[in-house]
Amino acid sequence: MNTRLSINQITVKSWTFEETVRGLARHGIGWLGAWLGPVQDYGVERAAKLLREHDVRVSSVCRAGFFTGKNPDGGGLDPAANERAVDVTAALGGDVLYLVAGGVRDDLDLARSRQAVVDGIADLVPYAAAAGVRLAVEPLHPTMCAERSVVVTLDHALDIVERFDPAHVGLAVDTYNVWWDPNLHAALDRAGDRVISYQVCDWLVPQPHPLFGRGIPGEGSIDIPEITRAIDAAGYGGPIEIEIFNEAVWAADPEDVLHSITAGFERSVLG
Repeated sequence: MNTRLSINQITVKSWTFEETVRGLARHGIGWLGAWLGPVQDYGVERAAKLLREHDVRVSSVCRAGFFTGKNPDGGGLDPAANERAVDVTAALGGDVLYLVAGGVRDDLDLARSRQAVVDGIADLVPYAAAAGVRLAVEPLHPTMCAERSVVVTLDHALDIVERFDPAHVGLAVDTYNVWWDPNLHAALDRAGDRVISYQVCDWLVPQPHPLFGRGIPGEGSIDIPEITRAIDAAGYGGPIEIEIFNEAVWAADPEDVLHSITAGFERSVLG
């Protein structure tokens, strides 16, 4: 089993947190991308204990942010919730917390919405730094700009990240969100060791759903091994999270999903 393989919990959405940890351990997978909701439902202290017992480490925690106040899943900017997300990340022994910027606010133009992201990160950095948690700025696909993230390219994310100490703020790269960018490789060269997390899934054709249309690596159009090589060349050697939003995958037996991912990881992700 490849020691870099991580499974983001959303990929096996039908499992509880406990089922996920136990399932990863059965499959010899040593990394988990955790989500706040399932962890908090299970209990943060219990979750940390369960992870230790099964020798599963947390590659990242999703998510905080929505600094523009725009979140289509409900709610908006909540500084206290963002600080709680930092606390959960630290309690689980993780050090990477994903940030979703937030969409364009109704009362702000695009430029001012983007400035609100910078300001929001600046406000959160001291709290996260004190907890030993790095904030990962993740650009989303441009189709999500209005609703979910006004940060949509690696270069724009880097413009934000470079304002902060690299010990505290870094870049998250997700193949689904960036594979299309003609400046992808130049941006990764520029990023260097600013890359602190790497997520992988495939782009299905046709897209079955505008949000829940991600595929298991090897099933779609993205040359994932090429991106992985560029990520590695930039200096990132950490865990590689498989993060899949797909209703068909969620409806399948998670055991079968994990088997498909592990069987194809070397070929479809590492090349």
